[in-house]
Amino acid sequence: MVSPVRRCHTAELSADELTRARALMDASFDDFGDHDWEHGLGGMHALVEDDGVLVAHGSLVMRRLVAGGRSLRTGYVEAVAVAPTHRGRGLGHEVMAALEALAPAYDLLALSSSDEGLPLYRSRGWTAWRGRTSVLGPTGVEPTPDDDGSVLVLGGPDGLDLDDDLACDWREGDVW
Repeated sequence: MVSPVRRCHTAELSADELTRARALMDASFDDFGDHDWEHGLGGMHALVEDDGVLVAHGSLVMRRLVAGGRSLRTGYVEAVAVAPTHRGRGLGHEVMAALEALAPAYDLLALSSSDEGLPLYRSRGWTAWRGRTSVLGPTGVEPTPDDDGSVLVLGGPDGLDLDDDLACDWREGDVW
């Protein structure tokens, strides 16, 4: 039986639950590495189980994005996956709804979407950032043109211009 979405912080997950969540990511993505996993830790998780088996997961971590000269406290969505055996049942929507409910704690919600995830996010009202992307790297601002168009946002403060340049904070692995 599929359980309702459970939301909790990384610190509240047992070692076994973290291992099962990582295994779900590995089973769902061909190229999910250690840095990708690390990016999804330290925030809130939304989990769905079916008879004790983790079948859907997503996390929301705090990041700083800079747009239009403003530093935005951003809830950044990471590690969203649904087990192949459970796709098409609305579990991705349930996970996203649980994460989106945390929006009031942030200036903005954002994520970097794969082509496969785009229909889910767009159907939920997420919008593509139209401006150029970059990272505030160790040597200064570094353009990330390969990520232009893949960053999606939900909400945001009044006056936020989706055509402005958008920069993210530095991290190991994929910065977006």
